Amino acid sequence: METREYPRLGETVSRQTLANGLEVMVVHKPYHAKSYAFFAVRYGGMDMRFCRDGQWRDTPAGIAHYLEHKMFDTPQGNALQELAKNGAVENAFTSGSMTAYYFESTEHFYDNLRILLDFVSVPWFTEESVAKEQGIIAQEIRMTEDDPEWRVYEGLMACLYRESPVRVPVAGTVESIRAITPQLLYDCHRAFYTPGNMVLVCVGNMEPERVAAIAGEVLPAERGEEIPRCYGREEGPLPCCKEKELAMEVSMPQFLGGYKCRPCGGGEALLRRSIIGDMACDVLFGDSSPLYTRLYEAGEINGSLGGNFDIMPGAAYLYVGGDARDPRKVFAAITAEARRLAEEGIDETFYQQIRRAAYGQAIRSLNSFENIAVGLGEGCFRGFDYYRLPEVFDSVTKADVEAFLGEELTEEHAAISIIRPLDGRQAEDA
Repeated sequence: METREYPRLGETVSRQTLANGLEVMVVHKPYHAKSYAFFAVRYGGMDMRFCRDGQWRDTPAGIAHYLEHKMFDTPQGNALQELAKNGAVENAFTSGSMTAYYFESTEHFYDNLRILLDFVSVPWFTEESVAKEQGIIAQEIRMTEDDPEWRVYEGLMACLYRESPVRVPVAGTVESIRAITPQLLYDCHRAFYTPGNMVLVCVGNMEPERVAAIAGEVLPAERGEEIPRCYGREEGPLPCCKEKELAMEVSMPQFLGGYKCRPCGGGEALLRRSIIGDMACDVLFGDSSPLYTRLYEAGEINGSLGGNFDIMPGAAYLYVGGDARDPRKVFAAITAEARRLAEEGIDETFYQQIRRAAYGQAIRSLNSFENIAVGLGEGCFRGFDYYRLPEVFDSVTKADVEAFLGEELTEEHAAISIIRPLDGRQAEDA
């Protein structure tokens, strides 16, 4: 295996691409008792339309998430029980572009690794179990429909995008999951759960060569075919609509404002743009920013204001929201502040303060085995080395952040989703 040193992070990573196309990475943590394994597939909620055997196929919204739920089933029972017997704590998640299965343990690591690789690579579904899961997932979906934070986000995505699958919930809808069958699940697993479309990241005190050998023994020998995906027609820079509003049982209006940003490809440019977008959030409305202080002292917000910058396949957007007495007024103030900072420039002292804090937070996040694994796995799928974060961070300048604020966070790119109280009023002390 190839070993790479990262002196600025004090990390060592062993890497190997197996003959079947699987990328294996082992992050050395020789003084830790805990070990962590992360097995991910480049297949998520947005991958509903793809081409296989020369034919384009449309699959129901939520099928990647549904498949994640069902992968733990085995002819012998449930893989969760087998991992638990060995003292492992396991879980899984599905995002818009990735599905991941992982565990952590302090003993029996290699046995647990075999179990993980085996149940993820060998599907087993029955009509009865798939039908039963529909009820479970439908209940999850209905719970989100009663969640103001989810509904305000859903509203914003519907404002920003016309066709992109980023506007479709990863779990799908109660209606869409009714169309999911065992055969559809097998077809999607066969298409995407192939070694060439997956990555294995292990963090802890383990032997890299042994990890690679186990993966080579358990997983299929064939790489699998490359599956083209379609994320809808390329959209213009303007939102689909400017505003959506919904009444729910909340004590104070909630909002999520967003800006439709230019999509970004892959490679290190994606990592760099992500850093710039995150820095823009901190400078513009972070809890140490002048705007945040003004809005809070004026009683316009209650301390819940926050946001993020996300890059998805074919889409990128920055969002900000929270509780506000007058959501439109607060969002207009944020947009105006972005314009002012772009035109007048960010105060140098404040920028350096934000930069140091952002860099420190990014480095501290690498104390988490999960953050390490997710970052390296996502980087593998998107074409960058996550452990080059310090070098990429160094390349970001104040001018880059100012340009982002001026070019992306404009009134024409903006839209807002609002949840207002059912009775049209709000609590006096909210």
